[in-house]
Amino acid sequence: MPAMQPNHFVPTVAMAIAAHPDDIEFGCAGTCAKWAQQGARVVYVLVTSGNAGTHDPTHTRDSLAALREQEQLAAAAVCGVSDVEFLRYNDGEVTPSLALRMDLVRLIRKHKPEVVIAMDPRMIFSGDDYINHPDHRAVGLATLEAVFPAAAMPLWHPELGAPHKVREVWVQWAEDPNVWVDISDTLALKVQALMMHKSQVEPKVAEMVQRWAWEAGRGLCPTEAFKVMRLMKRDPSPEDGQATAQDPTSAMLRN
Repeated sequence: MPAMQPNHFVPTVAMAIAAHPDDIEFGCAGTCAKWAQQGARVVYVLVTSGNAGTHDPTHTRDSLAALREQEQLAAAAVCGVSDVEFLRYNDGEVTPSLALRMDLVRLIRKHKPEVVIAMDPRMIFSGDDYINHPDHRAVGLATLEAVFPAAAMPLWHPELGAPHKVREVWVQWAEDPNVWVDISDTLALKVQALMMHKSQVEPKVAEMVQRWAWEAGRGLCPTEAFKVMRLMKRDPSPEDGQATAQDPTSAMLRN
């Protein structure tokens, strides 16, 4: 596993881009809450409002979208996040289109995140019992294309705002993570936020998510794992030492 530095990194502005309400809570809410507590401004971007995500025939797309947006706002508030953007693409119909890329470029240029948390466009299967949602893959690919090179290029869509270079991309649910974030102090917030999505999750999901976090940290501490790509070198800080992690048992994973 490669060296990870610095040990106590907190971005000034972070943006998590996800396909559906509850994707952030399942994936990176513990990290987002931790950064928010440490002074970062965190922005959530939801490409869809999950307006097809139910087996309840009493809902329409409009009624379900309204409900799930309220659930997402409540979940964000639990984690100290007040900036939430809804793009309102149709659930189940997302493609990595130029239109979606442009919408994401606009938001990246508006909020100027140092870090973007993305979904992994490479994941089709997980284990032998889960097929990844096509919206997850489409949003992941569109996010990466918006980050690089589009958002940083002044001649690409100048009508969408001044160019902005994202310094790092953190990919959640990656099968080849290289950074683990210790969420011991925010695991309870992650679970509480997830429980705000009452239309989607049952109470037993809380136990499952906690188990996943401890498994990711190999039983030493609850973590969220990411594949981190550093597109620009971090500025050195006197407080930042270098830690080389061989596995989650050796460098105490506090990025």
